Amino acid sequence: MSRIQSTFAELKKSGRKALIPYITAGDPAPEYTVELMHALVEAGADILELGVPFSDPMADGPVIQKACERALQHGTSTLDVFKLVTEFRKTDQKTPVVLMGYLNPIEAIGYDTFVKAAAMAGVDGVLVVDLPPEEAEDFAELLKGQEMDSVFLLAPTTTLERARKIAAAGSGYLYYVSLKGVTGSATLDVPAVAAKLEEFANMTDLPLAVGFGIRDGKTARALAEVSDGVIVGSALVSRIAELADQPEKIAPVLKEVLSEMRQALDA
Repeated sequence: MSRIQSTFAELKKSGRKALIPYITAGDPAPEYTVELMHALVEAGADILELGVPFSDPMADGPVIQKACERALQHGTSTLDVFKLVTEFRKTDQKTPVVLMGYLNPIEAIGYDTFVKAAAMAGVDGVLVVDLPPEEAEDFAELLKGQEMDSVFLLAPTTTLERARKIAAAGSGYLYYVSLKGVTGSATLDVPAVAAKLEEFANMTDLPLAVGFGIRDGKTARALAEVSDGVIVGSALVSRIAELADQPEKIAPVLKEVLSEMRQALDA
């Protein structure tokens, strides 16, 4: 059982929902990433999603696009991301870390090299936004060989037939994109999300975590009531952007934002 699977099992046993924050590795600069990861755990994160900087993050809105730009301006490479996870693991052996990114940087260094380096660093799962299950067999098999999970996306437009195929290919959890559009966009329709999640829950035993559009504790709680966890990205990354020239203030602010969501989930 992977760290991700163990975490969801423990949460289910205690009647709690997963809080999964996202930040981009290297934003606002690589030397702050590990501090921010620890701050998020202290604020109540159950799993961390760490973005791998990429120059063309097509699924992301302006907030995370600019985070990738800041990270790349500081020279943050995919290999640097592994170093950051390795540093994080020196003092945290429990919190699962999922790398979220795009296929191009992985292909640039090769599937085998990427997976071995990720495993050595202490990564627990990988979500590749533009790698559908039909194209992911070889990559998923390599991850499985290193006891890492393959996390896939579901969307409002995903049919039940396709969702079954995605669920069969995935492990750890499934990431439900709560709205049509890019990260940080639009207003959530919670009843519509709930209806779709109910359909998906009937065809898989994998936990369903909801992301895109979660801005505050109220929204997080509403979605947690119909899912196994919530994923928070732009609401955190926007705070990093606001304080990019005052990086020493970022960790306390992120803790405040995430703590409010944790309290809302546990209330």
